[in-house]
Amino acid sequence: MADLQKEAAILGGEAQNEAVKKPEVKEEVVKEEEKLPKLSAAEFRVYNRMADSMEYFHNHFRHSWTVLKTACDAGRRPQNMSLKAFLTTGLSFLHSLEAHHSIEEVHIFPILARKMPEFKAGRNAAELLRQHKEIHKGMEKLEEYLNSVRSGERELELAVMKERMEVDGWG
Repeated sequence: MADLQKEAAILGGEAQNEAVKKPEVKEEVVKEEEKLPKLSAAEFRVYNRMADSMEYFHNHFRHSWTVLKTACDAGRRPQNMSLKAFLTTGLSFLHSLEAHHSIEEVHIFPILARKMPEFKAGRNAAELLRQHKEIHKGMEKLEEYLNSVRSGERELELAVMKERMEVDGWG
C-alpha cells in the first residue's frame, strides 16, 4: 500500500524531477506526441510500472481465453482436462477478469486520467470504460451458461459456449 501512496504522490505532482526527454522522430509523429503531457522521470517510472503490471495480467487473460476458445473451435476440451477443470478454468477466468476490471476502474484509471483523458469516467466515459461495460454483458452470459453446466442443469455443448463467447462482440 505504501508503494501506491508513493506513486500517487509522484503522480499528484509532488515529485520535482526533470521531464523525460523524447527522442527525435518524424514530424507527423511529433505532432501527435505534442498533445501528450510531459512526464517527470518519476512519473514515467510509475506509469511504466503500471503498464508492465497490466500487461502481465492482460497476457494471462489472453492465454485463458485462448484455451477456452480453442476448445470451442476444435469441438473438444483440451487433452487431459476434465470437465470440472475446464469449467473451473472458464469460471476462474471470468471472476478474475471481473476483479481485474474493478481494480483498473477504481484504482488505476483514476491515476492515469490525471495525465491521460482517455481514462476519465463520467458522462463522456473513455473508450476503455465503455469496452469494460460491453465485455461484462458477454461475461454474464458465459458465466450463466458455465454455472448451468456445472450444476448439471445442462450438458456442456462447446458450440453453445462458443456462441456465448462471441455474443455482443466481447470476444
